[in-house]
Amino acid sequence: DISAVVGNIGGGDNSKPLDLTGVTVYKDAFEMITDPDIDIVDICVPTPEHCDLVCAALAVGKHVFCEKPLCRDAAQLKKIVAAVRKAKTFFNVGLCVRAWPEYRHAYEYFKSGKAGKMKSATFKRISPSVDGNAWKNWFMDGEQSGGALLDLHVHDVDQVNCFFGKPKSVTAFGAADIVSKNGGVDHVVATYDYGDGSLVMAEGGWAAAKSAPFEMSFTIVCEKATLKLDASGYRIYPVKGKPIAPKVDVKAGPTGWHQELSYFVNCVAKGVKPEKYQTIDSVEDTMKMVFAEAKSIKSRKAVAL
Repeated sequence: DISAVVGNIGGGDNSKPLDLTGVTVYKDAFEMITDPDIDIVDICVPTPEHCDLVCAALAVGKHVFCEKPLCRDAAQLKKIVAAVRKAKTFFNVGLCVRAWPEYRHAYEYFKSGKAGKMKSATFKRISPSVDGNAWKNWFMDGEQSGGALLDLHVHDVDQVNCFFGKPKSVTAFGAADIVSKNGGVDHVVATYDYGDGSLVMAEGGWAAAKSAPFEMSFTIVCEKATLKLDASGYRIYPVKGKPIAPKVDVKAGPTGWHQELSYFVNCVAKGVKPEKYQTIDSVEDTMKMVFAEAKSIKSRKAVAL
């Protein structure tokens, strides 16, 4: 049973409660976690609450899918990683871009060696302001959300990690409290040093006007081809030959949200450990990278990993 919910949470401005007729409702999440009829717990609460809920759910033998970012700080990360490694049940994090069809195709193409060695890579994620879009506007409280640095930019930090692994160091610059408060980093530009002469960058922010379009893009320049996603679509541009418009896999759904959740539920149903998109080690590295960026922004220096 994965249909039970914690409470009656409205959508948008929370002024129109959901109709929960026929749905089991609990007084709090911890009561729900102990229900023996529940197999999977999907944690979609503000980031600082993830740690306690993840650890509690794993401790009573639930399979857990936790939304990104995994946690708010390094201490919580250490606690969660220990709990996941101890658990006999399955665990995944909603780093949905790992499962996004175009990103996934580019990842598999790059890992196959067809593009050759990477020379430069740029990942970008720019959002209109999300002010007013969440319960009690918690995204705009930097102490809770970590700002765009932790809640939005983490996707592209994760892609850098997925494609190229953990770098030797990161250097980041950020602008705080543009639309947030309490030190929320609303825009960040980061570079990643692999010690091999390559140039890897990622930029992210959610301070644009609400009328601005959302943008997610990448350009990965390699020896044999350039892989590119922008508003015109996803293409591979070989050094020799014509551009390729790859057919991406959308059998499990058109977005990474569909694909990651479908995959996790199917793995639980079949008893197969869900490691197609991630391991706890890779997620841990991503979180260490984004926390290093936060340190770099404050110190204005490179931070070793």
